Amino acid sequence: MAQISRDDVAHLARLAHIEMSETELETMTGELAVIVDSIASISQVAGDDVPATSHPLPLSNVFREDVVGQTLTQEQALSGAPDEEDGRFKVPAILDEEQ
Repeated sequence: MAQISRDDVAHLARLAHIEMSETELETMTGELAVIVDSIASISQVAGDDVPATSHPLPLSNVFREDVVGQTLTQEQALSGAPDEEDGRFKVPAILDEEQ
């Protein structure tokens, strides 16, 4: 079994700003040890002829041409606005700055 100590888990919890009770620390210590052991056993089985993968099936991005479609006119875009000024949406100020 992997050498994960309660102090290791407490240190990781502090780094992640996660509060953990003593019971949670003990439980997580055992769970992390199992995870580390599982990864170690898989690493032993995988030979040099097995490529590292992040997904069991090959993935590829599907791209399309970036074509401009039908757009709204300024008038259409502002037609549902509760308030507008100078051809722009008018919204309440959220900062304490006068402009």
